[in-house]
Amino acid sequence: MKSTSSPSLHAERPDYSTDRFCPLRIMEVELTSPLPGLDFDGQYRRAWVLARVHTEPIGVCIVEVDQEGVTPDELAGLIWEELSGPIVKRFVDARIPVPVALTGGGLESNPEAWPFLRERSAMLADPPFISVVICTRDRPEQLGRCLGRLRSQKYPRFEVVVVDNAPRSGAVQSIVAAHRADGANFRHCIEPRPGLSWARNAGIAAVAGEIIAFLDDDDEPDEYWLVGIAVGFVRSDRIGSVTGVILPARLHSRAEFLFEEVGGHGKGRGFGRETFSNSGGQSPLFPLPPFGTGANMAYRREVLNRIGGFDVALGAGTPTSAGEDTLALTLTMLAGYEIAYEPTALMWHHHREEVEDLNRQLHGYSIGLTAFYAALIIRRPSVIPGLIKLLPAALSYVRRAIVAAPAGSSGASNGLYRRHIRGMFAGPGAYVRSVFKQRRAANLE
Repeated sequence: MKSTSSPSLHAERPDYSTDRFCPLRIMEVELTSPLPGLDFDGQYRRAWVLARVHTEPIGVCIVEVDQEGVTPDELAGLIWEELSGPIVKRFVDARIPVPVALTGGGLESNPEAWPFLRERSAMLADPPFISVVICTRDRPEQLGRCLGRLRSQKYPRFEVVVVDNAPRSGAVQSIVAAHRADGANFRHCIEPRPGLSWARNAGIAAVAGEIIAFLDDDDEPDEYWLVGIAVGFVRSDRIGSVTGVILPARLHSRAEFLFEEVGGHGKGRGFGRETFSNSGGQSPLFPLPPFGTGANMAYRREVLNRIGGFDVALGAGTPTSAGEDTLALTLTMLAGYEIAYEPTALMWHHHREEVEDLNRQLHGYSIGLTAFYAALIIRRPSVIPGLIKLLPAALSYVRRAIVAAPAGSSGASNGLYRRHIRGMFAGPGAYVRSVFKQRRAANLE
């Protein structure tokens, strides 16, 4: 029985090849309550543990579970070994006596003295109305899970609009109608032109709120997701977009684990708050690690209006496969707004279950990355000098990806990285093809 750091944090970890892979149990542990023990059940020999302090997510570790199981005190010791740094930091920031250890009985902490909870309470005293947009295409089962989690949000003022993108049946409409019949503020609309950006733009036009949050149909939002989105926006009037952390909803297959091993959606962004701007430490022209992804992002309506919504030549359902979210976030910063990365706006995501599906997904991401740059240059030629300055950093990134995957990764993840690099060369041409294709689609409106 031992602990290893989370793959999503890019720390040293064991190599789980095909014949040695075993599923991981996803767990959440509240450290201010008594901790659970872990029994060995024959199916899960590892547990992927998200640790929280007063519901705030602070870090992840992987715990090995042998036949004797793991007692609460042993689990506490393993979590403390991996996450004592961020735990202590939360107590120091709160100006509360710092614990010297974590036991199975949990941490002693008065919730009334916790600044994080006071901030949340103050925001909920006058919460902004949030419109949630989910775009889907013929995936009613996944959508049903997502809508069920949205109904359990601990947030009082929101609506949900489901955009049915070029549907081939009425299954999605039926699911939304069933939730609506139970009293949920859910609505359904259809966008006949296939493509995620067409669907997102249709959602923007259909919703009522001045804050618009986006998630995918294979997401399951944490119950405090919308609270985290709202907290991000109240940081400053200059916040034009809020993004959040995305964690795996399950890790039952090698492909799901590999996606986390090559960085997941966050590429090591972590659980600390950050703010990005045109003048910040990370250039808006270099989204590595990403400022956020389309599976968990929100915007002020004024920002979306100013940047022209989502580029319909980018994204799923087009030759570019991806990149529309990256372009929107970059244009937000170039327009003078800030992006708040808020880890409490937490999303659980269902990764691809098969390695070949993961290969196609990552290949699409790589096409979308360079397609994003093509779109950015066409829209903003003034960025070219800045991109030239960033070229050494970009070449260094490519060289590192070709030579080796992140430390401790498997040979399979090396292959994924190499395919990622190959796809990058196809992006600009894919964008040009997509522009002409979407023009024809617009003429059919």
